[in-house]
Amino acid sequence: MHLLSYRAGGSDTPRLGARTGDRVADLTALATTAGADLPGDLAALIRAGEPALATARALLAAAPADAWRPLAEVVLCAPLRPGKVVGIGLNYVEHVEESHRSLDTERELPDRPVLFDKPATAVTGPGGPILHNTDLTKQLDWECELAVVIGRTARRVPEADALRHVFGYSIVNDVSARDQRRSGQWFFSKGQDSYCPFGPVVVTADEIPDPQNLDLSLKVNGVTMQDSNTRHMLFGIARLIADISSGMTLEPGDVIATGSPSGVGAAQVPPQFLQPGDLVEATVERIGTLANPVVDARGYDPAGRGEGPRA
Repeated sequence: MHLLSYRAGGSDTPRLGARTGDRVADLTALATTAGADLPGDLAALIRAGEPALATARALLAAAPADAWRPLAEVVLCAPLRPGKVVGIGLNYVEHVEESHRSLDTERELPDRPVLFDKPATAVTGPGGPILHNTDLTKQLDWECELAVVIGRTARRVPEADALRHVFGYSIVNDVSARDQRRSGQWFFSKGQDSYCPFGPVVVTADEIPDPQNLDLSLKVNGVTMQDSNTRHMLFGIARLIADISSGMTLEPGDVIATGSPSGVGAAQVPPQFLQPGDLVEATVERIGTLANPVVDARGYDPAGRGEGPRA
């Protein structure tokens, strides 16, 4: 299933939905009509586990034709508000090389995953603005990443069992203010509001049996800047879950942003950074495209920001 959150009809309340092609069905409405018990948002659905997922599948299988509406009639939100977003740095070999050259990171390949975090307040949804504040950064950069959505509590999970804890997959654009790294720390650089575009859907794990063989790419204003495949990860998803959960509990609805391939703006010759008016499109095979405009934060009205539902 391709699960999502959306707003429609001028409502500010996100709805739980599912997408097939260019159509969307309201899962909450289907459950109400059928007298079925189904959580009303994706975070709660994930926490409810396999029985809720089976109910959603059954509702969609039986949905009448008039239950579906055109995708163009709704406004997509971030699929959910994660409890935490764990970022992975330097997880593609070519990105390690370009980061050493352009960002003064270590030349050697890391021998274990490089971890950082992004707060939930950084999350914005499809179409939500990436806020560019020139008072804070002149080096706003992009990173297309496969996102892993955790479905079961993971604590000290062995690598062989790790993928059993995955609910599904999505896309994160790990936006970074390169000139806001402070004494080597990335939190403010990567954690500002809007620096975690997330979506457009969460594809359940059964539809992506091999997450280590997905094409991913990113365009800025229609020009391809990143183009790679998840098979080039230095540390695969199972290893990441095992490593993180060795000392940090991963909970249902948490997100792992699995790292960026090469092609970031800081590594261009000359360097190229995002500016107000740009459009950034991050694409991952079998999931879709996450598109976000860059806007001037100083004149931006936050009312109507494309946030996901509050957990």
